[in-house]
Amino acid sequence: MATLVTGGAGYIGSHTVVALHEAGREPVIVDDFSNASHRVIDALRRLTVKDLAVVEGDVGDQDLLARILSRHAIDSVVHFAARKSVSESLADPLGYYRSNIGATIALAGAGIAAGVKRIVFSSSAVVYGAASELPVSEDAPTAPESPYGVTKLTGERILADAAAVSPTTAVMLRYFNPVGAHPSGLLGEDPRGEPGNLAPRIMQVASGARRRLEVHGADYATVDGTAVRDYVHVTDLADGHVAALDVALEPLTDKRSRVYNLGTGAGTTVLQAIAAAAAVTGSEIPYVITGRRSGDVAASWADCGRARSELGWQARRSLQQMLADQWNFVRRRQSG
Repeated sequence: MATLVTGGAGYIGSHTVVALHEAGREPVIVDDFSNASHRVIDALRRLTVKDLAVVEGDVGDQDLLARILSRHAIDSVVHFAARKSVSESLADPLGYYRSNIGATIALAGAGIAAGVKRIVFSSSAVVYGAASELPVSEDAPTAPESPYGVTKLTGERILADAAAVSPTTAVMLRYFNPVGAHPSGLLGEDPRGEPGNLAPRIMQVASGARRRLEVHGADYATVDGTAVRDYVHVTDLADGHVAALDVALEPLTDKRSRVYNLGTGAGTTVLQAIAAAAAVTGSEIPYVITGRRSGDVAASWADCGRARSELGWQARRSLQQMLADQWNFVRRRQSG
């Protein structure tokens, strides 16, 4: 059971590679390393096998994908490879459409031609936009508010339409806000440049790499005025991708595709997350309130009932555990 993991050197992709290995599958990575480090591969080979297959290349290259699928006898794909910043997508929409949608089209074409049984797509809760009802279920209206969100929703549609007329089935995972790191401290979120997510920026303050944290907006209609998000441990997410490879879709839907939310089902404000991080790290987290960011919504957390009943999956790790694992990763990196 060889599984191709596009973007497998990235944050969630690398953790999923470990989960696939632990589940008895043979992961094969393809990544262009535009937003990942080659040292992640060293860590993965320590956590999996020394001869872990890695191909450096562009997932938008359908011919390359065809060669990889054939050479490694791939029977399933988990597709992470994408640019993933809301703010960056607002500044470079055409770049996001070209990169993210182009890669998904290439992957669908190569996968179907090779007879891949299943494609699991890394989607996002951003496809919902500002949800009118909370918690957000998979049946909620989709209204993405950024080009990044549009590329995720478009990717879902591409794969669903392709699966409807082919032997390949597709599972789309709309996950909420990944946090945490592998308990070994060998894998974690290590973005190039300015982090777009909250937890890495908090950890930079706790470690002394950043003087203070910017909190984007404190005038939302929430308990403390800051945005509410559903934070989920990256290892829980990785387990969700493994579960999505095995679910039998036929009893569940008359289509050949299915959408699942992955989250904890609970919301946490930015200030609550800062307080939790201060307790975990033992460090003060100075912050300053700034204006809202374009594309952000006030509150979002998941209804995960479908994943629980159909995948047998639910998030098991607490916010404190997420932050403790992430802090362990940061301290390990600092100590070399």
